[in-house]
Amino acid sequence: MSESIAANPDRLLPADPGTRSIARALLERVQDLPIISPHGHVDAAVIEHNTPFPDPAALLVSPDHYVTRLIHASGVPLDRLRAPKPGHTAAPVLKPRGVWREFCNSWPLFEGTASGYWLRHQFESVFGLHQELSAETADATYDAISARLQEPGFRPRQLFKDFNIEVLATTDDPLDDLASHRAIDEDPTFHGRVLPTFRPDQYLNIAHPQWQANVERLMAAAADGGTGYAGYISALENRRRYFVDHGAVSADHGVRTPATLKLDDAEAARLFERARAGQATAQDRENFEAHMMYQMARMSVEDGLVMTIHPGSYRDHHGPTFNAYGADTGHDIPFAVNYTEAIRPLLQDFGTAKDFHLVLFTLDETVFSRELAPLAGFYPSVYLGAPWWFLDAPDAMLRFRAAVTETAGFSRSSGFIDDTRAFCSIPARHDASRRIEAAFLARLVAEHRVSEDRAHEIIVDVVDSAPRRVFKL
Repeated sequence: MSESIAANPDRLLPADPGTRSIARALLERVQDLPIISPHGHVDAAVIEHNTPFPDPAALLVSPDHYVTRLIHASGVPLDRLRAPKPGHTAAPVLKPRGVWREFCNSWPLFEGTASGYWLRHQFESVFGLHQELSAETADATYDAISARLQEPGFRPRQLFKDFNIEVLATTDDPLDDLASHRAIDEDPTFHGRVLPTFRPDQYLNIAHPQWQANVERLMAAAADGGTGYAGYISALENRRRYFVDHGAVSADHGVRTPATLKLDDAEAARLFERARAGQATAQDRENFEAHMMYQMARMSVEDGLVMTIHPGSYRDHHGPTFNAYGADTGHDIPFAVNYTEAIRPLLQDFGTAKDFHLVLFTLDETVFSRELAPLAGFYPSVYLGAPWWFLDAPDAMLRFRAAVTETAGFSRSSGFIDDTRAFCSIPARHDASRRIEAAFLARLVAEHRVSEDRAHEIIVDVVDSAPRRVFKL
């Protein structure tokens, strides 16, 4: 791997020598701080059991929709990169080395992308790979990474320590028994924190194909004999308390829009029963989910779980791909959202509630300065979620800082959120964020808008104190 790119100490820092010097000092202040990851998708069981990583293709290519979507866009069929859903016919058997060859042949596509940056960092710092990827080096790089994966010390628990991770939050189904989290917490040989996160989307969204079955399972398990809408609400409250008792600090909501709506119990019960009978209209579905977001906020005020909202993705945009490969396979596409009006019903009742923390994310950059920063600049409960998904890239992170800081300052942001399933990419993503924060602050110092001493305090707060404060860690 080219040292001038992947290992250059000034990567992502400003090109101007004077500003770069300021950024270097700021980065040095936070470079070795522990990683706080309050939202992600790593499987806790992998850490509990210290599961060996699979082959290079299964680890770095096939499950990563950032990677497969761009290769697919260049004309490579997905069946050469990832396996279809069980039962889907007429798909060739995937061979890991063949998938890796497709990836290496497509490597030039990733120049300038966030994925390319993270992968270069991983190859250099995690796998010790210094050879440039190409069609010609595919087999050699596959063998080099495979050998690294076979090393006894290259396991999740050792990497957790090597990566300097202090806190790692997972994302979990409300009916998960959280046995892996409990086992990790009770293991005296493990010194990090792996926290569950309550993620109830498929129990709140009537449009989810399994909603009715999920609700029946939920009520059977946790309604304490309650029935109807009241029993449903009770079951959700009980499961949230279970998560709190097992270390959870937040509840995450991946909704289509940030709409919220306060219904009286009678109207909510009518919508609930129509949905259970399969008679809900499209408007019913929208109203019920918006009402349940209001209810989730009410519950967060009561039980203390931080509420995070991730809206604005048109899930499964390409039907044939979803039918063949399922969700999270690269064809979720952002769309515009409205926060100011949509979130107002929730904020009317809970925006100033004591100890309520509401972290708002977006895939729509236009709302950063127009809506989110003003909301966070008034409501004590509202915090700005870090740039997410398509926006967790160097230039987009700089645009975020430039868009929100003049209105909301630095104190109203969540700290970096890596939101990843790719365990080995975590240090690369956090390192990139720290470099971007250093670069942005260095410009303010160079322009005499912030003193250098104050910038050193701010970057520590943004990187370390903010996620602890916002997520009540």
